[in-house]
Amino acid sequence: MACRDLEKAERAQKEIMENSGNQNIVIRNLDLSDTKSIREFAEVTTMERALHILINNAGIMMCPYSKTADGFEIQFGNFLLTFLLIVLLKRSAPSRIINLSSMAHSWGTIALDDINSEWNYHSRRAYDQSKLANILFTHTGVTAYAVHPGIVRTELKRHMNLGLLIIWKIVRPFTKTPGQGAQTTIYCAVQPELDKESGTAARDDEMAEKLWNSMGLKAVFSMDNSVYPS
Repeated sequence: MACRDLEKAERAQKEIMENSGNQNIVIRNLDLSDTKSIREFAEVTTMERALHILINNAGIMMCPYSKTADGFEIQFGNFLLTFLLIVLLKRSAPSRIINLSSMAHSWGTIALDDINSEWNYHSRRAYDQSKLANILFTHTGVTAYAVHPGIVRTELKRHMNLGLLIIWKIVRPFTKTPGQGAQTTIYCAVQPELDKESGTAARDDEMAEKLWNSMGLKAVFSMDNSVYPS
């Protein structure tokens, strides 16, 4: 489990071990807002014999404006990690990538002239853009899925304004528990019948390439050409 909060991770590790009987649960620190943390995590992970399933779930939404240590708007999440692991994932085939996205992607547009919202930041629009980017990103050469788990009772609401929190309280009885919300992700991760299904209806390879270039990820990867995906 790759987690930014090791205290919470240890509690989850203990619970999983007790409920499953599986003692082989490993925790590793990972902060997706810091390239150094991502690279350190990826370096250790690529020494593993195989990696069959990668589930990307950054777990933030509509937060106050901030940037990663490398200058990307904070709601852009899992690009670098996945591409650093892509060679291992391909070598480990059959393998799958599951990106936690949202129906909010349908409201998003990619602002290529202000990709990091430096000139005009709106927390919801930035979130919608990040979810559309998540969908466009689901073209990797490995079987991949972008899934919307539904409205789940997690800490994702931590940055909601008062109006949205009132709406949340109203709809809360109709939302999912974390266990229920995880079912779609688990289904995509392990269901054998999905082997021949991959990707998403939101296909726009031209925009995906423009997004890649405008975010400057090629420059980030050029620091280590050995892991740059072909």
